[in-house]
Amino acid sequence: MDWYEKYLSIYEKPFSEVPQEIIDKTHEQLTALQSDDPLISIIIVAYNEEKHLQACLWSLSEIKCKYPVEFIGVDNESKDRTAEIYQKSGIPYYTEHQHTCGYARQCGLNQAKGRYTMCIDSDTIYPPYYFEIMVEHLMKSGISAVAAMWSFYPDDKHSKLQLKMYEFFRDLYIRLQIINRPELSVRGLAFGYETANAQKEGYRVELLRGEDGSMALAMKKYGKIKFVFDRRCRVITGYGSLKESSLLKAMWNRLKFYGISKLFYKTDHYEDAEDNFLKNK
Repeated sequence: MDWYEKYLSIYEKPFSEVPQEIIDKTHEQLTALQSDDPLISIIIVAYNEEKHLQACLWSLSEIKCKYPVEFIGVDNESKDRTAEIYQKSGIPYYTEHQHTCGYARQCGLNQAKGRYTMCIDSDTIYPPYYFEIMVEHLMKSGISAVAAMWSFYPDDKHSKLQLKMYEFFRDLYIRLQIINRPELSVRGLAFGYETANAQKEGYRVELLRGEDGSMALAMKKYGKIKFVFDRRCRVITGYGSLKESSLLKAMWNRLKFYGISKLFYKTDHYEDAEDNFLKNK
């Protein structure tokens, strides 16, 4: 049995179908882990994630970490039961009324007390030693940020074999891309940094997408972005960002979008597409 399979038992289910004992256990364990003097701030951002948030919180409640942590929830003014799930988890949470991932991540970052911040996504499941290992890399001299890899869980449309093949070629591309442009490979679901530097820079709240890569780009002035390929840090997520009907098509579309030429030169400047800006900015 894979480590994440028990969490999938409630993943994609409405909150009304989650057993009460899981809700109670999650609350008890998160409360026991919560520190008033954290080294690590774990920020969970959510928007209409009723079917995923409880599974994420359940996995967080069972982490193994020798460093003190705090959990901070951010609800981006959801229309479902996301806020209620935060309430029943027992962790502090904040409501961000302006709707972009940048605003939501910045809301959590503003509250972070730890020296290091791990900003994560509520539709993702985290392995037990993820935070401990990631922060130990972040503690090393010359490292300003850390990022990890992610996998999709097998379902009726995607077998384990298909996913492994997709993962192999995607990871190979990312390994090549991080040589010159690591910021393009960072994903908000598996990203961490020194809190003080991130608070100084701030998230770009006007962007509809790419706020994680923009923060990664800002972190480069403070040191190297370290990619952690340790399998114990590979998180499990859903197919929200993988809309195509087949993994082959998904791979081809991403290759066309990101291209090959950018692998061979560095840049510290990117132009944002006009359709990537919040309309009221």
